[in-house]
Amino acid sequence: MDKVYISQLHVETIIGVYDFEKESKQSLYFDVEMLTDISRAAQTDDINLAVDYAKVCERITEHTIKKPVELLETLVVQLAEIILDEFSVSQVMIRVSKPAAVPLAQTVGVEIVRKK
Repeated sequence: MDKVYISQLHVETIIGVYDFEKESKQSLYFDVEMLTDISRAAQTDDINLAVDYAKVCERITEHTIKKPVELLETLVVQLAEIILDEFSVSQVMIRVSKPAAVPLAQTVGVEIVRKK
């Protein structure tokens, strides 16, 4: 199986449990790995047969901004479901980092793996 990946996709959004987190946007960084078979796309040089990572980035950004949630856990599960449903992948790993969440840590976050 082949892997298409996105590294450090930056999205500014409202997310968090605490009132102060709901007052201003915070940075989230997404790393995404999607398992797929790239052979048909490679043979034909046809983007329509490939996992279009630009469209995946657009979908992640759109959902993250338009559907605010409190927990990173909720967000990554929703995004995994979207990617598995809308793109031709058999498995997705999503890691989201929230660098401003804990002052003494460089970043914190959640990582999940989901399969069709």
